[in-house]
Amino acid sequence: MFLGLVFAIGLVLIFNEPIKNWLVSTMSQRQMNVTRQQIQQNELSKGEFDFSKVKSIDTTQVVKAAVKSDASVIGKLAIPAVGMHLPIVKGLSDTALSTGGGTMKPNEVMGQGNYALAGHYMTNKGILFSPLENTQLGQKVYLTDLEHIYIYEITWKKIVDPTAVYLLNDVEGETMVTLITCADGGVNRWAIRGHLVSTEVANKETLKVFSP
Repeated sequence: MFLGLVFAIGLVLIFNEPIKNWLVSTMSQRQMNVTRQQIQQNELSKGEFDFSKVKSIDTTQVVKAAVKSDASVIGKLAIPAVGMHLPIVKGLSDTALSTGGGTMKPNEVMGQGNYALAGHYMTNKGILFSPLENTQLGQKVYLTDLEHIYIYEITWKKIVDPTAVYLLNDVEGETMVTLITCADGGVNRWAIRGHLVSTEVANKETLKVFSP
């Protein structure tokens, strides 16, 4: 019996990372099925914006998020050039950041000011915000609230210090998206910024960009 328990624990340890990656990917794609009505309801949620509570993602955190399944999805994000398609979630809670990109400020409005999102960097380079590392200047970032699609062009990419909170500030006369994830093993941050170039009505055809 003891050997069986040791074997079971060993299997869990061996497959811990693949299980975590599979759960995160599954949650993300499931939440991409959000409706406009659900988005409108979720926009009323308060969200959690305490940066000090954000911690590295682990399997326990992901399992709890999967069980709760209560992420307040308020839109979708896509960067087709790097295969990135994720839900946008209100706030920076464990559940939010285990599901997609979390809004970094309480009153952000898509398509206005500096719309800032944060997400986890995963060892699996195709999950959550990991693909940001491979983005290039000139590539397009798409956001939608299922009413409109906001198209941004990446104009700035840099590794910054974790204390660079100035990147969240609005800049007078500019409409931007700012995307942030870990770099250098969590010591620093990747910061990607794009400027709004056009806005489209969301419909069956224009929303295809959010499908993998």
